[in-house]
Amino acid sequence: MLPEELQDKLEHDIAAVDHPKELAVDVMFALQDHYGYLTDEAVETAAGLLGIAPVEIEELATFYTFVYREPVGKYVIHVCDSLLCMLDGSETIEAHLHQKLGIGAGETTGDDLFTLLPVCCIGYCDRAPAILINRKVYGPLTVESLDAIIDRLRADKD
Repeated sequence: MLPEELQDKLEHDIAAVDHPKELAVDVMFALQDHYGYLTDEAVETAAGLLGIAPVEIEELATFYTFVYREPVGKYVIHVCDSLLCMLDGSETIEAHLHQKLGIGAGETTGDDLFTLLPVCCIGYCDRAPAILINRKVYGPLTVESLDAIIDRLRADKD
């Protein structure tokens, strides 16, 4: 069940637009932020709020890289594996993340702190090699700067 404050905010935002479907992604992100991922309940809630079929929410959810239909860690790390990032060293960054976190692509650490996901492009070619952590960009990265970021997140986990 959604908190009343979130329910009211979403209903207010939806009422303010001519076509509620245009807020589908925003609603999915708001529900994902609340639940930690887009649960089956969240799909039903989003569909109800927007006045569309749950399958339409499901279709959108499977299209967008940043919508998670399964549980993820507190920090979701998207590693850019575009050609430009690869030319600037993303393979070294990704290999270091695998080693440092002890997980592979698509996996979550045992403490549920980090999930590692590859992404085709994050649009920060000027900061290559780059990663996104919870939709915040970091780059250009070195192994040393990456270690500092991960260590800081581990220290701030609470």
